[in-house]
Amino acid sequence: MEALESRVRQELFALRDEKYRDFHKKLVPTVDEARIIGVRIPALRKYAKELSAEAGIKYLDLLPHHYIEENNLHAFIISGMKDFDEAMRRTEEFLPYIDNWATCDSFMPKVFKKHPAAVYEKVKQWLKSDHTYTVRYGIVTLLNNFLDDEFRAEMLDLAAELRSDEYYINMAVAWYFSMALVKQYDAALPYIIGHKLDRWTHNKAIQKAIESYRIGDNTKAYLRSLKY
Repeated sequence: MEALESRVRQELFALRDEKYRDFHKKLVPTVDEARIIGVRIPALRKYAKELSAEAGIKYLDLLPHHYIEENNLHAFIISGMKDFDEAMRRTEEFLPYIDNWATCDSFMPKVFKKHPAAVYEKVKQWLKSDHTYTVRYGIVTLLNNFLDDEFRAEMLDLAAELRSDEYYINMAVAWYFSMALVKQYDAALPYIIGHKLDRWTHNKAIQKAIESYRIGDNTKAYLRSLKY
């Protein structure tokens, strides 16, 4: 297993882009820059697909990883899994090791969309976690998988009821409500009118919503009037 870890790390360093590293380290201030190699996400996704199935599974047993790219690679290997139970087991195994928004937000197994009921039950558990990025992952999952055909109004309550001092949780809630205003406007608007979110998250949700080209000018003007 050490040989696999060493080989993968060597190949990740071969993909290093110094300019991207300098750019990316500013985006993930929660990560020590010494843990950033500087591999672009498309290159990581491509590399994840190039690993043999056997090597990929073995790599998932190497937690914890050191570099952020190793965690991202881990996430992308899980994301490609076709067996739902295994993907979910590996996801829950991995969540406690996520320590930044970038890894969290780029990680979403495609097979989850085929099992919305089971994923939704997990989301409700994740939102109760004491781990910042497990909670954020729950919100991001609601945003990615449950704002279209699988949307339920009760999901807005789950996000609105969250109260945290963690910036990356509150930002995720704001992002979620901004997209809910885009995709489920009639359901989401009462949460803004009724001030169901804390002040910062409320205003940030409106700010991000009015940045969307999918919301008309009149609606944007109205949303601006709801800031406080």
